Amino acid sequence: HVQLVESGGGVVQSGDSLRIPCVSSGISVSVNDMSWYSETPGKERELVAGITTEGSVNYADSAKGRFTISRDNAWNTLYLQMNNLDPEDTGIYYCRSSRSSWSEIITHWGQGTQVTVSS
Repeated sequence: HVQLVESGGGVVQSGDSLRIPCVSSGISVSVNDMSWYSETPGKERELVAGITTEGSVNYADSAKGRFTISRDNAWNTLYLQMNNLDPEDTGIYYCRSSRSSWSEIITHWGQGTQVTVSS
């Protein structure tokens, strides 16, 4: 049974930092492409940051220079370090895993964690 469990969200002030983890069970973060998405009311879920199995990373333009995605293979955990937070960063942050298997892509999502940035 696969579970991705995000935590660490909360209410922070503009300019603050926050690190949110995503603990994986049932799959290994080291052999899956992992990513963080955010969702706000009225908008589609958007990619914030991703890391491939080879360690290549990519970020949304809004996250570049402020956010860092990383993983700890020993703890099977994905992280998103968010610095200099802005009210525009408010949303539910979801962890996602993705792996190719034969002719299909197997994807799992966490339940999300709410991040609220007040001005």
